Amino acid sequence: MSIREYNFKDIEPKWQEFWDGAGLFRMDENCDKEKFYCLVMFPYPSGTLHVGHGRNYIIGDVVARYKIMKGYNVLSPIGWDAFGLPAENAAIKGGIHPSISTANNIKVMRKQLERWGVGYDWDREVTSCKEDYYKWTQWIFQKLYENGLAYKKKSPVNWCPSCATVLANEQVVDNACERCDSVVNQRELEQWFFKISKYSEILLNDLSLLDGWPEKVKTMQANWIGRSEGARIDFKLEGSDEVVACFTTRPDTIYGVTYMSLAPEHTLIKELVAGTEHEKPVFEFQQKAINQDRIERTDEGAEKEGVFTGKYVINPVNNEKVPLWVANYALMEYGTGAVMAVPAHDQRDFEFAKKYGLPIKIVIQPEGETLDPAQMDKAYVDNGVQVNSGQFDGMNNRKAIPEFIKFFKEKGMGGGSINYRLRDWLISRQRYWGAPIPMIYCDKCGIVPVPEKDLPVVLPEKVEFKPRGKSPLAEVDDFVNTTCPTCGDPATRETDTMDTFVDSSWYFMRYLSPNDSDRIFDTDKVNHWLPVDQYIGGIEHAILHLLYSRFITKALCDIKVINFKEPFKNLFTQGMIVKDGAKMSKSKGNVVSPDELIEKYGADTQRLYTLFISPPQRDAEWNDRGVIGAYRFLNRLWAIVVKHEPMFKKADRVDIDIDKLEEDSRSLYRKTHSTIKKITSDIEGSWHFNTAIASVMELLNEVEPYNIPEKISDDKSLLRFNVFRECVESTIVLLAPMVPHICEELWEIIGNAPSVFAEQWPVYNEKAIEVNEIEIPIQVNGKLRGRITVAIDANVEDLKKEAVEEPKIKEFLEGKNVIKVVVVPKKLINIVAK
Repeated sequence: MSIREYNFKDIEPKWQEFWDGAGLFRMDENCDKEKFYCLVMFPYPSGTLHVGHGRNYIIGDVVARYKIMKGYNVLSPIGWDAFGLPAENAAIKGGIHPSISTANNIKVMRKQLERWGVGYDWDREVTSCKEDYYKWTQWIFQKLYENGLAYKKKSPVNWCPSCATVLANEQVVDNACERCDSVVNQRELEQWFFKISKYSEILLNDLSLLDGWPEKVKTMQANWIGRSEGARIDFKLEGSDEVVACFTTRPDTIYGVTYMSLAPEHTLIKELVAGTEHEKPVFEFQQKAINQDRIERTDEGAEKEGVFTGKYVINPVNNEKVPLWVANYALMEYGTGAVMAVPAHDQRDFEFAKKYGLPIKIVIQPEGETLDPAQMDKAYVDNGVQVNSGQFDGMNNRKAIPEFIKFFKEKGMGGGSINYRLRDWLISRQRYWGAPIPMIYCDKCGIVPVPEKDLPVVLPEKVEFKPRGKSPLAEVDDFVNTTCPTCGDPATRETDTMDTFVDSSWYFMRYLSPNDSDRIFDTDKVNHWLPVDQYIGGIEHAILHLLYSRFITKALCDIKVINFKEPFKNLFTQGMIVKDGAKMSKSKGNVVSPDELIEKYGADTQRLYTLFISPPQRDAEWNDRGVIGAYRFLNRLWAIVVKHEPMFKKADRVDIDIDKLEEDSRSLYRKTHSTIKKITSDIEGSWHFNTAIASVMELLNEVEPYNIPEKISDDKSLLRFNVFRECVESTIVLLAPMVPHICEELWEIIGNAPSVFAEQWPVYNEKAIEVNEIEIPIQVNGKLRGRITVAIDANVEDLKKEAVEEPKIKEFLEGKNVIKVVVVPKKLINIVAK
């Protein structure tokens, strides 16, 4: 008997239309089920997605569908992070207005997402470049301004000459623009900032609340925030009451200060040297150092350079006069930008002092030894005993640190201090395609916010797209010229636009009220649905989008707009899919088009291979042969089910009593239920979709030799068929989140009403698997380190794989190479590692 072919070209559009008509992904606001908010990171409408992009969306879709089947009321929305430089650069090159190119790109990407079978609540779609969205981005700016969290100041900023705009510190990677890789230099400009530094401590401390975040991401944020404990010490400028404050983690070395160095960006320098013989050489050195690569400036092996300002400061503990220098290794990003230099006990200071003939003074030395500065070839940086340190002589230097801090405070020369590396968020951009900053400049009233009733400040359409170092908006008179909302006099608008990371720092809240024109969102709905239960995206956003979103959430909480402090409860960062060992890009010629794959093999094939390629946390190499293998597996599944289509519709259902089953039926029944347990664990516990799929493949291997009755002649044959039926139905339901189109079709073929997603996720039968499992101890280098529960008939290779993947064992193996894994079947696993 011939069976019908797996015709994905008909099947996939059929079910995509069905899901849309049935509202499978439309969140029911009146539902009393437990909520689950599943969200993929705000996509930028770049134009065309490749298979590497697909991993993020496919994973999110699997989670959303799985949670629907687990009985949750699922919210899975989508929108577009639609402002930004690429669209504006395209307008400059091709003459296409950003609003047109962006809208075209969104159409293309939406079509691609739909062809993948990725489901969203499209009624909640938001687009950040539309007025009904950026009105509320501007509203957030206003609220931050009202609460002292937005301010404007003149400051040295990172300038990308290619993009012709400033960049936040987080957008500079190895002294290059993260977008175009151009070398970044420094300019001094009036810019708008958000006061994220005020939240340094709480952003750091609240990382402890994020149990569902990868430790790597939390570590990256903690390092970026950069907490240091130490002391603030005030040095007076000679002949003046002006104080130069410095931060140090080594107050125990204060008596060894022989000079002070200022960062080239320090604002005090200009005032210090103005009108003196030192003005020109200092200014020339500043420009050289400021434009030097930051990594080079701070590298241990880099040459230490500086210039004397002609000024001195007074060491407050001994009243010694020490010269004030500008040094390339001092940074404004750390402390106050002023460094008390102790050449005897800091290697950078030591090299600088040797180069410029500055004194070296010992204040800490090893117990029982005497150091001679003239004989030193490097700084002494270890612990020891205080010497030449006044009343602190003879003390252990570490124990002396709190005593020094106490002394500074008592004498009014400083005190304990905590420093953070995190600097305020620079949000001004001198480009067109962004949300206008809603501020007005009046000669009489100063800086005035645009009244809320006048928001949004609309981005004009007719502009000239030429990067010129200032915003294109500055050339649009109708936009610039306005009246002061306070006094009514002529005034001008701010012409900078906001960093697009402002748009993406709150979008996850707008999904709850995407069409509300009177308020930013319905607070009750947002407070109910947030934090996001599962957030999915790339680790590259660890110190950009994720940190900014945490800050905006905390700020809105503090001003009583919302009642939660963190935006994302759980975070999953997927690995990258590469081709030929490199990230997919048009320039490398290694992009794999999903459209071509879908046309040839179907969306479910691409979904299956994307999920099977590797654990989703890891990077993976795309292999076209693997796609063919995924396609063959789906055809194999199709054939097994469709071959018995008539029997599914004719045979009665009966309850299965495992004790009455023949041996091969009992084996298949056990395998079915152990597979249910394994896949549920893989999805819930580790997101190992690849091993979940492998489990289904193993189950099919057991189905194929199973003797399926061609007709029902007695109770025995009926029972045998129902074991097969339960196996098939379980397989379809288990695979449905991963390959939804074919599973919907097969579900219907075996006589069930759609949708398969109306089915509850299967629960394994304890009795069916209880005799099928065994606990095996795991040793690492002969020492017991953990245990795993496995199928009693698990093969040796599977046991080896599960042993090294067990979470506790992975901790013990971190940083080691596995030499071999020895398996004593049903008794012991020993891992030899070095």
